[in-house]
Order: sequence, then structure tokens, then C-alpha cells
Amino acid sequence: MSKTALLFPGQGSQKVGMGKAHYESDPVFRKVFDEANEILGFSLSEIMFEGPDESLRQTENTQPAIFLHSIALFKTLDLQADAVAGHSLGEFSALAAAGVLSFEDALRVVRKRGQLMQQAGTDNPGTMAAVIGMADEKVAEICKEASKGADDIVVPANYNCPGQLVISGHETAIDRALVLLKEQGCKIAKKLPVSGAFHSPLMQSAYDGLKAELDQVSFHTPSCPVYANYTARPTTSADEIKENLLSQLLNPVKWTQTLLQMKEDGLEAFTEVGPGNVLQGLVKRTLKGTAISGHQ
Repeated sequence: MSKTALLFPGQGSQKVGMGKAHYESDPVFRKVFDEANEILGFSLSEIMFEGPDESLRQTENTQPAIFLHSIALFKTLDLQADAVAGHSLGEFSALAAAGVLSFEDALRVVRKRGQLMQQAGTDNPGTMAAVIGMADEKVAEICKEASKGADDIVVPANYNCPGQLVISGHETAIDRALVLLKEQGCKIAKKLPVSGAFHSPLMQSAYDGLKAELDQVSFHTPSCPVYANYTARPTTSADEIKENLLSQLLNPVKWTQTLLQMKEDGLEAFTEVGPGNVLQGLVKRTLKGTAISGHQ
């Protein structure tokens, strides 16, 4: 039997109407959604099903929406795995799937995380930019060159697949980096429509708030190894998992490195669980010829 990894998507995979067909046709899926609405005290499912898109794209709604869709699918399909990983927000879905966090705790924390990140984006404004067609190491060098001290920085934020990064930081530093990237032959370098400089030091206030939140919940030993965004390594330590979740807010998502490590560790089949198919594309570009499937 081939070893299977379940992968859970992050922000950007949402769309109005997500989960509606499953909700209407599957009683297990419906039960998970109804429970989530009760836990949160408002109808998240209504925002997911009906929109408007502007409401769904609010970080405080996007994050719990993607988490809920992913975990409802996981429970409905009764999936099993030899390892799990999630992209940014998706790490919480992976932890709920592996039994590290209860569904209720994870949902509450994800909602709070979205609020904290949204607020951090308001209090300490910044942005992000997609960079395609340049070596990862070169992009990291240009970020260093474009940074002018703690109050004017840009850093790598998402290593998505070889030659596809997202950078994050103060807008002035991002602007300088974009000029340098284009001067040095980068194919695509453009700002993204986001509400903050995620996975960068500009998220310090979100880190502080999330730490207080995580101190209130119980972390359990996972049912299988969890690959962390922060380290790109597997762990079964509840304490280490908690620290990784916090570090992830201020540091890059090492998704490329995670997939390569999973392959090296003998994982052969990958299944994306959640809305969209972004991670399936990243697996195809990072691990050519690897078996990949998805449940949406």
C-alpha cells in the first residue's frame, strides 16, 4: 500500500457557493456546518453559500469558511492518512483532522486568527506580491536588498512551488523589490489584493493575540505526523505543534520544502481536501509524476 498524505488548502481557495451542494445532499456534511454556525453564534454557512463575495473575502470569514469546508469533507468521507499538512490556515484543518485540536476549539481559534490578522493589517499596514519565474534564493536576496530596516522591510512569505513565491512587507519595500525583480528578469512580479502583510514581522500583534488564544485550548498528540509550515518537517509533539502555529504567523510558509520532505520520507500519494484545487497544482509542479487527487 502506498503511503498517503492529506493536504488542506489555505486562504484564496474560497468562492461564493462553496459547500452548498454537499450541504443540501449529505446529512453528515450538513451536521458539521450546522454545528459550526451554533459554535460561532452566526450563520457562516449563509456567507459561504450566498455571499456577497466581499463578505466572504474578509479574512475573519474566509479562514473559518475554508476550515469548515475542509473538515466537513474530511468527516463526511471518513478519510485516513499516513501524514497531514496544510497551507497556512490549512495547518489548522490538518491539526483538526489529526486530532490535535477538537473541531470546536480549532473553529474558534481560526475565527479569532482571522480577526487578529485582519486587525494587524489595519494597525500595521502592508501588502504582498506574487513572484513567478525566478529562483527562490534570488528572490530572497532581492528582498534583503529592498529592505531598509525594521520599519521598511520585505521578506519571502510563501514558498509555493519552485519558481513561485509570495513576498510580504511594507508597501514601500514591496515597491522597491518589484522594481529590482523586473530589472533582474523576473517574468511576473505583481501586488496581490490582500488586507495585510501576512507571514511577516508585521503580524506581531496577531502573534501576541493568537498566543493568548492558544494558551486556552488543549493540544493532543496527533494520530499521524503533521508537517509544519514553519519547519517543513514532521512532528508528533503537541508542544512543538503549538509553537509552530505561532511561528508560522511571522515566518514564511515553506510549502515547496514541505512537499519535497514528504516525498523524501516515502509519501507517495497526495489528496487535497477542501475547496478548490490550488494545492493539487502545486504538487504537480513540485513533485512531477506524483499521484495527486482532490475532494472539493
